Parts: sequence; C-alpha cells; structure tokens
Amino acid sequence: MGMPFASNHGVDLCYETYGDRADPALLLVMGLGAQLTAWPMTFVDAFVAAKHFVIRFDNRDAGLSTKFDGVRVDMPSIMAAWSGDGTMPEVPYTLSDMAADAFAVLDDLGIERAHIVGASLGGMIVQTMAIERPSRVISLTSIMSTTGEPDYYKSDPAVRAAMLKARPAERSAYIDATVDYVKTMSSRRYFDADDVAARTGVAYDRSFYPVGLLRQTAAVRASGSREVGLATLKMPTLVIHGTDDTLILPLAGERTAAVIPGAHFLLVADMGHDLPIPLQPFLSSVIVGFVCGVAASPSA
Repeated sequence: MGMPFASNHGVDLCYETYGDRADPALLLVMGLGAQLTAWPMTFVDAFVAAKHFVIRFDNRDAGLSTKFDGVRVDMPSIMAAWSGDGTMPEVPYTLSDMAADAFAVLDDLGIERAHIVGASLGGMIVQTMAIERPSRVISLTSIMSTTGEPDYYKSDPAVRAAMLKARPAERSAYIDATVDYVKTMSSRRYFDADDVAARTGVAYDRSFYPVGLLRQTAAVRASGSREVGLATLKMPTLVIHGTDDTLILPLAGERTAAVIPGAHFLLVADMGHDLPIPLQPFLSSVIVGFVCGVAASPSA
C-alpha cells in the first residue's frame, strides 16, 4: 500500500499516521527543508503510548510532497524588504498556504481539532494555524521558533550564511557537508555526527531536493510578523527553546512565550537547533505532560 496524500488546491501532501484514530489527534510539523522523517520515532512512540493519534507529514517543497520546480525567488530583495528596505516581492507561497496544507492533512483524515506541534519553520506554521483557525486547535506547542518579528529573530551570522550555502549533490559529499553545517547550530554537549550522518542519508535517499529550502525561506520572510495575531490566542500553549540555538537565538522563544497569553516557556540547557538523542525522552515527556494536562483540563 502506498503512502497517503492529502490535497490542498493542487498541492499534494504526503503523510503518515500512528496509533488509534479514536484517540485525540496530534499533528507534527517539521522545519525548513526537513522531511517528516526528521521527527524522531522517540517522539512518535511517546505520543502514541500516551493515547494520541499521531500524524507527521512533508511540507510542500520537501520530501514526497509537491515541489515547485523551476519557480525562482529573489532572495536578496526578499531579505532587504524583510529588513525594511524596499517592497516585498511576490513569493510562490506564504506561511498561510503552508498552514492550509496542514489543515488539508487533517481534513483528509476527517479530523476537526488537533494538538499541533511544530519545530523551527514548523513552529511558525503551527502558530499561523492557531491564528487563522483557532477553533481547530486544541493546544499549540512551538519549538525553537519565532514570532517573525525582525527585532527578535536573530541568528549567528556565520550559521545563517552556512544554511543558505550550496552543498555538493553527490551523496557522501552532501552528507559530510551537512554534518559540518548541522554541528554549527546543534547542541554542543550532545552533538552526534554519526546520528546526523545516518539521518541525512535517510533523507537524501527518500528525497534529495535542496532547492525547496529557498522557497520555504521566502515564505517565512514574506509572511512577516505574527505578533499581533499571537497576542489574540486563547488556547493552551507551550514554547520550547534551547540555550545553544545559534540559528534562532533563544530570545525568539522568550518573545514567543511573552506575546502569547498564558504561554508556558521552557528553556532547555544544552539544546541547540536540534532534537538530540539524549534529550528526546525529556522533551517528548514534557510535551506529553502538557497535552495530557490540556485534555484533563475542564476547559479543554
């Protein structure tokens, strides 16, 4: 049997499900250029064990979902406009479109409401989902993400430059270059080159498509700040960030939690812009405790 796909106005989204469909739904949304396989099975298994129906999917321009082949973006003009210099050019799609993709996955499964958990770009997507269709969100978990406000969206300049730098297309060279890049933004204590290499190899073999990253980046910048919308949210919210994050500095997580009314903020020592193996049991248990607490609340 092939992988299931949902459709959003001509964009096909590949997804996987785990657990009992009768249980509360929990949607996992991954980050920039990443595929659904980037969500560790440690997380999936923990959520299923806690009686949740888990869905993970490939964003557009990643994995097995629809690719916008040949569609170019003017990244210098986009970045200049994002910094306040000039008008934002047209982009192929925005975070609102990517949020609609996620809802299309839920629609394909007949799910009206879900807990939504997003990492990095995925955090921006789930924030957008919560702003635009709050009645469909039971709880929001935003991991190593940002409100989109330029003043609070800071990176180590060398890490940001490395992210956008072209890597070799040949498999072994690509894996080596990716390991070197990922190390710059990962947990200094728990970085595991062998694990990163293995996961990169799996992703490469499943779908090697680095050009999608630029269009996803364009969507992030063109969508602007979510500060006003986030301030209107009323659903239970958990914000997680790592002290070692150099791609999206911890200040972004602090700001996200400060803007969303009643949000819980967890700053994790020795966590970078990654989900390192030694921290996975702790992180998944924190999220399980949060979503199960929401389910147990009289107002849920």
